[in-house]
Amino acid sequence: MLESFLTFLGQYLPDSLMASLHYLTSGKHLAWYASLRYTLGAALLGAALAVLFGLAGAAMKSARFAPLRAIGHIYTTMVRGVPDVLFFLFFPLAFEQAVEYFFAQRLCSADELAAAGSWPPCQAAQWYLGTTEYFILACVSLGLVYGAFAANVIHGAMQSVPAGQIEAARAYGFSDRQVFWRFRVRQMWVYALPGLSNVWMLLLKATSLLSLLQIADIVQWAERLGAPNYLARVGPVHPDWRWKYYMALFVFYILLTMLSEWFFRKLQARAGRGILSQS
Repeated sequence: MLESFLTFLGQYLPDSLMASLHYLTSGKHLAWYASLRYTLGAALLGAALAVLFGLAGAAMKSARFAPLRAIGHIYTTMVRGVPDVLFFLFFPLAFEQAVEYFFAQRLCSADELAAAGSWPPCQAAQWYLGTTEYFILACVSLGLVYGAFAANVIHGAMQSVPAGQIEAARAYGFSDRQVFWRFRVRQMWVYALPGLSNVWMLLLKATSLLSLLQIADIVQWAERLGAPNYLARVGPVHPDWRWKYYMALFVFYILLTMLSEWFFRKLQARAGRGILSQS
């Protein structure tokens, strides 16, 4: 279908432009465009997990039970203090080896465990991760890291909810759980969304790290396509064009940022209906 469309366009467009279109619609370029799903999927799923971890962290930091408060403070302090790249590499690797350790204890014999000179100690304990598994681990890593930032934002927003409304809710007989979910969580979004928009921007930029986990995302494909090639049998011959592909990614992330800012403005206006007038 694509070839038929290009043939149709060839009747009206100059040869130089058609050559560029054929180059940009080659198999490798189509794979590059398709890899966009990993970037957008990781951003959306990672953001959803970050909000969940953020709500959990903020709830623990606000808990009356001291051990829960300690866990909340440890989570937000420890994770925020670790560089994103380090955590992004550490968590999937640690999880992979933890699973293989569990398999080794159940599937490897005592002799194999004792004589092991490498890891895993037996072939049965080997866990082969594909793109799907690495993608899921990447999303969880993003959720854990930026959930710590979101927890601080949400916790501060909860403290900004007028105390009089919380006292009124308790006076009407609402339980602590109902007060938390129906009043604090409902109203805190007005105060949290500006901070959460910054967390989203940071998470969006962090999706460029997916290639570190052997995921063929838009950054890795840009590196492959732009690298100098002097063998016609593996593709069009060209010098180092990586700067052109990185410039395309630069424009892509800028456009995505502009779209995100527009979305958060609309979300902020919607969340503030019937609430801002009370303050």
